[in-house]
Amino acid sequence: MLRTTMLAAARSGAVRRLVEANPLTRPVVDRFVAGADTSDAIGVTGRLAEKGLHVTLDHLGEDTTDAQRADDTVRAYQRLLDELSRAGLAHRAEVSVKLSAVGQQLPTDGEKIALDNSRRICESASEAGTTVTLDMEDHTTTDMTLRTLSDLRVDFPWVGAVLQAYLHRTEQDCRDLAAEGSRVRLCKGAYSEPASVAFQDKQEVDRSYVRCLRVLMEGEGYPMVATHDPRMLRIASELAGRAGRTDDSYEFQMLYGIRPAEQQRIAESGQRLRVYVPYGEEWYGYFMRRLAERPANIGFFLRSLLTR
Repeated sequence: MLRTTMLAAARSGAVRRLVEANPLTRPVVDRFVAGADTSDAIGVTGRLAEKGLHVTLDHLGEDTTDAQRADDTVRAYQRLLDELSRAGLAHRAEVSVKLSAVGQQLPTDGEKIALDNSRRICESASEAGTTVTLDMEDHTTTDMTLRTLSDLRVDFPWVGAVLQAYLHRTEQDCRDLAAEGSRVRLCKGAYSEPASVAFQDKQEVDRSYVRCLRVLMEGEGYPMVATHDPRMLRIASELAGRAGRTDDSYEFQMLYGIRPAEQQRIAESGQRLRVYVPYGEEWYGYFMRRLAERPANIGFFLRSLLTR
């Protein structure tokens, strides 16, 4: 119930205005968001790289219905990639892109515009010497996102995909994408989805995650294990061992600001840990979904609002 309420608040303009206007919100947001501009993102990336961590950067923004705003997002990614290259960080950092931020939801030719805009970002990533992963959004966009992925991989075979274990379809999607050279990030899912398409019980989602993870580990691709769950981390390591995988043939991913000590421990153990680092002014939707994922995050947020 609480998670559903928080996810509904993520799309509420009234709640957004209330949260953004609260002067105590910003310090809490800073735990999960690197900052507002490119220099903030580069700074955080450099600090994480010094600790032996890898990074994927997300320029925040989604559900764009204005072509100029979509173009602005593309240019922001191009600036970011150029700065990563200049700073010598491209070997440590890639970018994650939400297709709704680059035009997928535009009323006319949205899918084509998102493909063209994503191609521009991929070209810049290729020039910088790094990669791109397409973020997955709610279930109504899954087929469009996978079509765009397929089209991009013709010229950029390294483009990564994201699959969400709470969807009923995801185990088969894992089978379809577990090919040589394919990079797949597996997460549990952060959107409010109906029972007709998604598992509702946490244990069912966990079981689906393990089934999907087994498919990816036994496949020929590069699994990216996105979880903060200690049990899932152990299971992933066990499945990787059974599949005969070396430490450089898969990676773990965690969100910026969540379990940083565990992130460091994994990196120091010799396994690859990539931190998902969002930045930008459009932080509200991302922030609310992070709160919805874990009750501890909500408690942290409320305590910060009540105390200075």
